[in-house]
Amino acid sequence: MEMNISVSGTGSCNLLQKTKDSIDELSFWAWSDLLVALKHYQDSPRTATSSGILEKCLDSLVGRLAMASEVTPCASTSPDSSGLRISFNTRSTQSSNKGLFRATWWFEDLSALSPNLIEMLVKSMVSRGYNHVIVSGFLFYYQKSKFYTASSDEKREVLEIVIDMLYTLDPSSISCKSLFGVLRPVLRSNISKSCRNKLESMIGSQLDQATIDNLLIPSYGRSYLYDVNLVLRFLKAFLREGGSELSPIRMKKVASLIDLYITEVAPDRCLKSSKFSALVMVLPDSARDSWDELYHAMDIYLEVHTGLSEEEKMKICGGLNYKKLSSEACMHLSQNTKFPSTSAVQALISQQWKLKHLLEGMHNAKHYADFTAKEDRGREQVVVYNEKLRAQLQGMQWRVMELEKVCKKMQNQMAKIMKAKVLTHSDARPLPRLCS
Repeated sequence: MEMNISVSGTGSCNLLQKTKDSIDELSFWAWSDLLVALKHYQDSPRTATSSGILEKCLDSLVGRLAMASEVTPCASTSPDSSGLRISFNTRSTQSSNKGLFRATWWFEDLSALSPNLIEMLVKSMVSRGYNHVIVSGFLFYYQKSKFYTASSDEKREVLEIVIDMLYTLDPSSISCKSLFGVLRPVLRSNISKSCRNKLESMIGSQLDQATIDNLLIPSYGRSYLYDVNLVLRFLKAFLREGGSELSPIRMKKVASLIDLYITEVAPDRCLKSSKFSALVMVLPDSARDSWDELYHAMDIYLEVHTGLSEEEKMKICGGLNYKKLSSEACMHLSQNTKFPSTSAVQALISQQWKLKHLLEGMHNAKHYADFTAKEDRGREQVVVYNEKLRAQLQGMQWRVMELEKVCKKMQNQMAKIMKAKVLTHSDARPLPRLCS
């Protein structure tokens, strides 16, 4: 490549000129010849880059890939291969398989390239507007195929290139399941912190598509069972990436997922109360319509961690929304000695608040029913409507009676609790005797 006219003696024998002429004809090279050239130049990237051959080979290669929907190159890397062949099989029963083959036929061929060449290739494909779904699929395929024979350092290099390139793609083109597949080897390798942050950010941005099995990641090298810190980072990334544009549906899906996760990790005796509280408090209150599942998780945690101080218990229960607890959960809480005594009081206050609003709603509904009956007494439709409304009112009255029974039981329970506390206090600290 360094030969010139002064070396060769004549311009007709100039190797550099012949090479340049050959490069100009790259667009006519066979697919297999392009692969052979790339594999050759990846061992000497400086020479290839300085001469411009590498860029032109990659450009030609990407140009061939852009034709994937119309032509099907042979997957052979033999220099004697004929390069391109067109498939005319249009049978409808095979159309879907043939469409997939046209999109991914090149995966195996290019998986032999080095990580640096893959980075250059993907950047060229993205700049040309190539389908991001296909590109992400190839990156996942490349990572898996390379891991069979790679050393630990090679695996780290592959992971970093794959993650960096995935981060440049449209997030909607990347499968959440596939990202968790990349996460497993990442947790056992020493990749850079920036790459790890990128992967966690990508997973967090689509956490609403994850499953409970995805999140139950073992805590390698730590005392507690599952990696709670990692899940907390996912949650923070979800809130950060979505910002104010997060839809209520996505928020509630993540809240349901995290409630299941908290229930799974609650029995872990090594899980600190600060980490448990962080899981409970990380999502806004609006993400949940009901707090029954969280109350159940708290009950499990307090049952396992019997040595917690009253202050630690208060922090755990501090985020509990009593108004979003069902009547059954409030009744159970009022009698639950594992919880702080103030929690029982809050549960009682919440039930009284619900009873008050229910009575007000019943009064307003009854007033409206009477007014409608006076105005439209002669109309058959109104009569039918009033009958249905009276049935609803009877149901509401029954609910009020049930709530009153529940409140009465809770008040009796609270009276017993308070009486027990007074007796305990009086036994522990006797009153001083008065001087005569």
